[in-house]
Amino acid sequence: MEKERVVIIGSGPAGLTAAIYTARAQLNPVVIVGTQIGGQISLTHEVENYPGFWREESTPTGPELVEVMQKQAEHFGARLEYDEVVEVDFSKGPPFYIKTYGKEYLADGVIVTAGASPRHLQVPGETEFLGRGVSYCGTCDGFFFRGKDVVVVGGGDSAMEEGIFLTKFANKVEVIHRRDELRAG
Repeated sequence: MEKERVVIIGSGPAGLTAAIYTARAQLNPVVIVGTQIGGQISLTHEVENYPGFWREESTPTGPELVEVMQKQAEHFGARLEYDEVVEVDFSKGPPFYIKTYGKEYLADGVIVTAGASPRHLQVPGETEFLGRGVSYCGTCDGFFFRGKDVVVVGGGDSAMEEGIFLTKFANKVEVIHRRDELRAG
């Protein structure tokens, strides 16, 4: 079992930012990457809303942004472990127990930046049109749908929040839900 000062769970922008700050503080962080370095932003085709990276001549992609953040974190001493967390125990500690598929850790501090994952519909064209008409984040991508008719799939709180937000940009917003009543509170 490895003893660490700081373990960061997740490698999206929050996790890599935590890695940069803790590495600069000489805490020797270990970042447990998860299923994909960069998290959801690594699947984003155009990133116009991240401060300091917008360019008039070409909008950076998610993978480009992740590459810069990863290099910066590693430059300052963060260690990236390409693995997934399967168990944590915060009840006894510090140190806290973290188990991945490949290793077990004890850490004085743990930063959880696990992010979120969208629910895929598994419909034809969903993957092919991701970033070109299909989006999982209306708040992130609403600007790209200016003047267009859009459809929000779902009936929960998140779907309703995204739908309301999209009304600021879209010509028309329709909500499709599989039940007779919405679940949103």
